[in-house]
Parts: sequence; structure tokens; C-alpha cells
Amino acid sequence: MDFNLTEDRQMLADTLNRFLAEQYAVEHRNKVAYDAPYHDPSKWDQLVELGTLFALAPEDAGGFGGTGFDISVVFEAMGRQLTPEPVLGALMASRLLVSAGEDQEALLAGSTKYAVGFTEIDAPYELDYMTCTASAKGDGYVLSGRKSTVYGGQIADTFLIAAKLDGKVALFEVQAADANVTGYAMMDGSGAAEVQLDDSPARLLMAEAADAMEDAINAGIVALCAEAVGAMDVTHATTVDYLKQRKQFGIPIGKFQVLQHRAVDMLTEIEQARSITIKAAAELGGENASHYASMAKNLIGRAARLIAEEAVQMHGGIAMTWEYPISHFAKRLVMLDAQLGDTDYHLSRIMAANRAA
Repeated sequence: MDFNLTEDRQMLADTLNRFLAEQYAVEHRNKVAYDAPYHDPSKWDQLVELGTLFALAPEDAGGFGGTGFDISVVFEAMGRQLTPEPVLGALMASRLLVSAGEDQEALLAGSTKYAVGFTEIDAPYELDYMTCTASAKGDGYVLSGRKSTVYGGQIADTFLIAAKLDGKVALFEVQAADANVTGYAMMDGSGAAEVQLDDSPARLLMAEAADAMEDAINAGIVALCAEAVGAMDVTHATTVDYLKQRKQFGIPIGKFQVLQHRAVDMLTEIEQARSITIKAAAELGGENASHYASMAKNLIGRAARLIAEEAVQMHGGIAMTWEYPISHFAKRLVMLDAQLGDTDYHLSRIMAANRAA
């Protein structure tokens, strides 16, 4: 496997890293992330103008990427700056529109904002346990139920909703104006929404969408893992820099061997996380995509929490302050574990697959 970025992906990474570093200083990020609409609309427009969303879709859908590695490049750059822009929802919607054979020019151009609703309070991860239902009405369909933690839903114009139709998972398009949408910021400042559907008019996109939903979730997992790698990189670098500057007994605390060992252990965890993310990205769209997505999410959920805890402990009290970036990186790293399946859920999936084999 070639671990090096292609020239095009390296150019994309350089462009995004430079843009986000200039536009998303931690002070600005914290200013926009925790207040409605929980992102910066002007920065979103600029991000779209850079062609970021086009990197998430394949050429036959109007984009110029769409592979796991393209997704990883975009989200690792976002993780380095804790960028709160709703790109995750756009990515998952793009994957679903590709599977449904739908035009997504409006999504890629940023003129229509999409979000994907599939999780429910009593069914946070498993589609089979959904209670949101669809029924025919006139020439179309109506949906009833509630979707919880819809990433990017607070600013969405259009929702792609998974619902049960004749006992099967189907995919529908619902306009935001036809649903009751309540936006909010999650613990780490990322925007999400609760979507209440009460005989909401909907357009059927796919009558059998279980496989398409699984592909979209796998893509989302690769994105979150790459974001975690970017955030962990910055967290580790900031911690090492602090160890070199903070003095105790007249010498930098980075001279203490026990702290050196802990910093090296952090780096080892990050490199393992990077490797499994590369593998999951390489398998995306293949028959083993779900297995490696679960392996990556399980490992990275554990590694991200460890990195967050170690960084806070080695910084001491300053790491708990609002003004210091590490506190926000730590919150984001912990929150990443809960999104699209936590460590326990994905471990159970891996164990079930191993037993079946």
C-alpha cells in the first residue's frame, strides 16, 4: 500500500491547511462554534469556493475525488483546526445521492445544504431498530418519527431521512420547511439538530437503502477517524512544546524521563491511529469496508481519549481553561468516540464478524 499522497491530494491538503490555519484561529473557532448557527456562514462559503465539497464526490457525480483518501485529506485538515463547518453531513449526503443516482450539483456548489437523519434516541447506531416510518399518501409519501443528532441539521435546507417502508430501510428526501427542526451545539461546539416528522411530505429516493446507508456511515467513520488524527497531531505537538517551556526545579519538565516516555507513548498511539485510518480509507466502498471502519473507529476512540487525558494531565490546570486550545481539542477528541458508534459498539461488531467467520 502506498502511504504517500498523490500530487493532487497533497495540493488539496496544503490548500486546506493554509486556509483553515488563517481563518480558524482558536479564538474565532470558539466564538462561532457555541452560538447559533454553530458555524461561520462566511467561512463555509469560502470553504465551498475552494472546491472542498467537490473532493468528496467522484467524477461521474460531478466531483473530482470521492475516495477514502480524498475524504481523509479534507477531514484531517479540519481536525487540525477543530473546524466546526458542517462538512460531515454534506459528505454522507453526497454518498447517498451517488447511490440513489440523484443529481448533486446543488450540494457540491453549496447552494443547497444537506444533512442526513438516521439516528434515533432509542436507535443511535442500528438501522434495524428505527421507529421512523413512511407511508404512501396520494402520489407521494409522508414520514412520521424523530431523528436525533442530525449532524449539520441546524442549517440544512434538505434532509435525507432513513425510514421504514414496508419493513425495509428506505431513503427519502424531506425539505427542512416540512419538518420541525431544533438546532443546538453539542458538547464540543459541533452543530446538530433534532428533526421531528409528523406526516411530513417526502420524496422516495431508494426503496431499499440499507447498503447505501451503511456506505454513507462508513464514509462518515473514515472522516471522523481522519479528523481525530489531525486533532491528535496538534494536541501532541502542543503538549511537547509545553513540556519544553514549562519549568520545575529550574529545568524544563520535558527533561523528566517519565514525561518523555508518556509523550512517546502518545506519538505511538497517533501513528497506530493514522495507519488504521489509512487502511479503512483504502477499503471504503469494498466488501470489507464495514469491518475495517469498525476496527478504525474502535482503535481511534480509545486512542483519542488517551491522547486527550494525557495532554490535560501533562499540562496541568491550564489545560482546563477556556482560553487554552487544549481544553477544546480534548473535548472534541472525547466527543468523536460517541459519533457514528462508540468503541464498545464497534468492538461488538468486530467480535460478531469474527465469530461468524
